[in-house]
Amino acid sequence: MPAPAYLTQHQNRFLEELIDWLRIPSVSADPKFHGDVLKAADFLKLKLEDAGAQNVELCPTAGNPIVYGEYFAGPDRPTVLVYGHYDVQPADPYELWTSPPFEPVIKDEKIYARGACDDKGQVYMHVKALEMMLRDGGSGAPCNLKFMFEGEEEVGSNNLGIFVKENKEKLQADVILISDTGILANDVPSIEVGLRGLSYHEVEVTGPNRDLHSGLYGGAVMNPINALCDMISSLHDANRHITIPGFYDNVDELSAEERAEMAQAPFSEEEFKQSIGLPAAVGEAGYSTPERTSIRPTLDIN
Repeated sequence: MPAPAYLTQHQNRFLEELIDWLRIPSVSADPKFHGDVLKAADFLKLKLEDAGAQNVELCPTAGNPIVYGEYFAGPDRPTVLVYGHYDVQPADPYELWTSPPFEPVIKDEKIYARGACDDKGQVYMHVKALEMMLRDGGSGAPCNLKFMFEGEEEVGSNNLGIFVKENKEKLQADVILISDTGILANDVPSIEVGLRGLSYHEVEVTGPNRDLHSGLYGGAVMNPINALCDMISSLHDANRHITIPGFYDNVDELSAEERAEMAQAPFSEEEFKQSIGLPAAVGEAGYSTPERTSIRPTLDIN
């Protein structure tokens, strides 16, 4: 059966399965949900087996298990390692949700639930893609596949590195496909080949040796809060360029041709502003919003 026909025939089942998975509150940051995290792992293992994966197992770690599976296409075929995670962020504050976070709701062809797009939706996409390739009469996958789905991404992946080091041969692959990113548009298939990295630092500003009364000392002593405000306001100039010396030294600029090609990707400035509830997008002068959020480094305060 051709893939489009198979998808049409089984679309409702695919959706119902995903919704069932989204109902499991697999919050890795809260110990009270530990049983649900394990339940989500069991669910994923079962569906990976149902899709036709081989050697599917729950690999124990010092924390939550890693769901692993394989598909062997042939010794002469390249190998793709698919990575994702089945744990989700906490849903609080619950009062800000317009529907219960673990009772999925479909509105305007979108699923609203905790984990729908980070990362259960993407993970399930890969599982169902395997099923479609191995469907009745299907030609199979054109490459060897390995699936590695963890349950601690939202708390720092503390045990993933250990697992990888202990299973280097098992995880050998030609390329890694990470199912934890976005897409340009629903009707534009895309593969992201890079993401911005992260470096975070903590700054502590200290002042007098004790709390001072503003009525007695105000105006004669620098308030650490005011000093911090001055520091933060000096990090960007009027064009939103970052003023830290050397910040841009190792930043590669895209060529005019590359930027022109990037500009052809579908993007609506109005939809972007509406999605965040702000009247304008603000950022580094000379760059578009898609460029600011992808090829340019940023400096943010949390």
